[in-house]
Amino acid sequence: MARKPIHDDVTDADLEVGPPRRSAAGLPSLTETIPLALSRMGPGRAAATLANLNQKDGFDCMSCAWPDPPDRKVAEFCENGAKAVTWEAEPLRIESDFWAAHPVSELRERTEYWLGQQGRLVEPVYKPAGMDHYHPVTWDDAFGVIARELNALDSPDQATFYTSGRTSNEAAFAYQLFVRAFGTNNLPDCSNMCHESTGAAMAQTIGVGKSAVTYTDFAKADLIIIMGQNPGTCHPRMLTALEEAKRAGAQIVAVNPLPEAGLINFKNPQRPRGLIGHGTDLADQFLQIRLAGDMALLQALSKRVLAAEAAAPGKVLDHAFLEEHCEGLESFAAHLAQVDDDEVRAATGLADAEIDELAARYLAADRVIITWAMGLTQHKKAVATIREIINLLLLRGNIGKPGAGPSPIRGHSNVQGDRTMGIWEKMPPAFLDALHREFGFDPPRDPGLDAVQSIQALRDGKVRAFVALGGNLVSAISDTAVAEAALCGARLSVSISTKLNRSHAFVGEEALILPTLGRTEIDLQASGPQFVSVEDTVCAVHPSAGRVEPVSRDALSEVAIVSRLARAVLGPDHAVDWAGFERDYDTVREHIGHVCAGCEDYNVRIRQPGGFLLAHPPRDERRFPTATGKAVLTVNELETIRVPEGRLLLQSVRSHDQFNTTMYGLNDRYRGIHKGRHVLFVNPEDLADLGLVDGEHVDVHSEADDGVDRTLRGLRIVSYPTARGCVATYFPEANVLVPLESTAEVSNTPASKSVVVRLEPAAPRCLLVPADPHRTRRAPAGAAASCQRGRPGQR
Repeated sequence: MARKPIHDDVTDADLEVGPPRRSAAGLPSLTETIPLALSRMGPGRAAATLANLNQKDGFDCMSCAWPDPPDRKVAEFCENGAKAVTWEAEPLRIESDFWAAHPVSELRERTEYWLGQQGRLVEPVYKPAGMDHYHPVTWDDAFGVIARELNALDSPDQATFYTSGRTSNEAAFAYQLFVRAFGTNNLPDCSNMCHESTGAAMAQTIGVGKSAVTYTDFAKADLIIIMGQNPGTCHPRMLTALEEAKRAGAQIVAVNPLPEAGLINFKNPQRPRGLIGHGTDLADQFLQIRLAGDMALLQALSKRVLAAEAAAPGKVLDHAFLEEHCEGLESFAAHLAQVDDDEVRAATGLADAEIDELAARYLAADRVIITWAMGLTQHKKAVATIREIINLLLLRGNIGKPGAGPSPIRGHSNVQGDRTMGIWEKMPPAFLDALHREFGFDPPRDPGLDAVQSIQALRDGKVRAFVALGGNLVSAISDTAVAEAALCGARLSVSISTKLNRSHAFVGEEALILPTLGRTEIDLQASGPQFVSVEDTVCAVHPSAGRVEPVSRDALSEVAIVSRLARAVLGPDHAVDWAGFERDYDTVREHIGHVCAGCEDYNVRIRQPGGFLLAHPPRDERRFPTATGKAVLTVNELETIRVPEGRLLLQSVRSHDQFNTTMYGLNDRYRGIHKGRHVLFVNPEDLADLGLVDGEHVDVHSEADDGVDRTLRGLRIVSYPTARGCVATYFPEANVLVPLESTAEVSNTPASKSVVVRLEPAAPRCLLVPADPHRTRRAPAGAAASCQRGRPGQR
């Protein structure tokens, strides 16, 4: 029997704060997940999902893009993966009477957690212009509304089409094909907000913007450097690979402003030692770096490598590799000679001895992997920072050999596959040419809008229609209040979703929510049961087939929704066989094999046990498809963020009971937080300097050049061992503090990890309710903030 949805929204009234943990997983990972899965899905549904999760003939986990090992365990999932499956597959439904009882204006006041706990979407719903309620409609009526509004636009470029990384390869390919046949390249996706900086940096330097290592490389490495990344919460199965590497003799170094439990000690729940013993200590060295200091650290390390070569000519650098495969060494070395050691100390907050120790580890290792995530990609200098990773690796030939290479760890499960399938606003001419040859129409050639540009265009009235294939853009993007207003200014908004989120409450004059199947569910089409495919973070492509009956017979697959949408908008006589796409996904895959680079014979290769690995020239053959055919060592000017006295640098982080904007629960047990989220982690020495105390409530004000006071109200201070001068709070709540125009150079990714903030005591009545974003004009420095009565966030 399905559970009942929660009726009362959550507050932080029962918030509990304890000491942070110094180990991850272990027995609590089992006691947290198995009872939850059984109680919410029932024994049969829980067994059918968890037993098939990440298996070669099962379905791919939707909670992260970590790759699967060649040999699968019986339980090939982590705690958060099990929570993601439970959240999607539990049979709780949003029935028709919900929409009459809950107007859109009320949904705007609900928390993300409450919305996600109401159950699965099971029927199309429509909010007409001038109305405050959604109501159920037929699929034909829903597609009719979309066709009418899209075809009434003055230009296809007045629409933007967002994509989430949960989308399968087949749905992503069909979606980008429809959008380009409609006539625009406005294809923003979640990669614009996470690893766009990675793709830009790696494409320039080695010619491929994807990981240059495979799963098995981790166990072959001598040294693994983990930067700006929290595997214990964001991709826990990575801890197993790190444990395997450690047992094989690798050293591990963690570089992060926060000490993360999973990188301190891992208690593998699939080993007796992990359940009842000490577990495995992972990080041999922890560098508690200041926010945005990674670029300075990397330059300091490369400078030490070059100094070691000067002291022992011919014995440190990989001269054969550099001469045959690389360019730019001379100018790079000349630039590093000018790097100021005092500036490095100021930027990193590290002592020379700490940097020397890491440099010694790097010099002693023959095979080095550097891995990173959003802690590096969401800064103004993110692209330059990742170029410095490539510089350091190239010096000693750590690309294109086993156990070595750059390894960006993608977050969403198929965000990398979406890009391979053409979900990008700037796809290269070769891909567009292939579309033209395959389908007989000439796709648009001008670059489209990314995620930030789409919100700007909606805000400015240049885009009138917003369509989202999955995701929760209004919560995921920066400058929350601006994003909310921008979406509300649209003529039409359409969301293809499994569950409710805040993007369903901040909508255009007309709005539709279209329910789609989850990855756990059997997808039955006219030709029989279907499977889809995904690409993980190391370029491995594999099939995924749901194993349980759909929660609703009225929900359609993503492929079916896109295919019917295309027929409605483009007309029944369009050259593409959209009906064939829906009838049999092999039809889609046949086209993928003709259009997408590296996907030849797709239908055959995807049916191999475990799928196949996409070619990667730098990894496979030390061939670098850059403009010159060589890997490029780049010169990057160091720029340190100067923080005024009495201010701090803020980063956003994810809690343990969370995936992206989805809240599975309200606990972050590794950081000692239970039954709440509205906390601010502050170094105790910074608290003393600011005259604040642990447990006090504050309003957090970001300080930007535009003069707008973006404020997050009523956060409880938690004294925590963060890096000095740095504070942290949870994503997506912190997005309200990030100006929309504050982005990384080159990639245009929101700079969410280095926001200058000031803290002020919270007004007393702000403490009674959750601290939702509230945007005001800037108050004078030191002035007390005010809060409206009622729920914060009301304007």
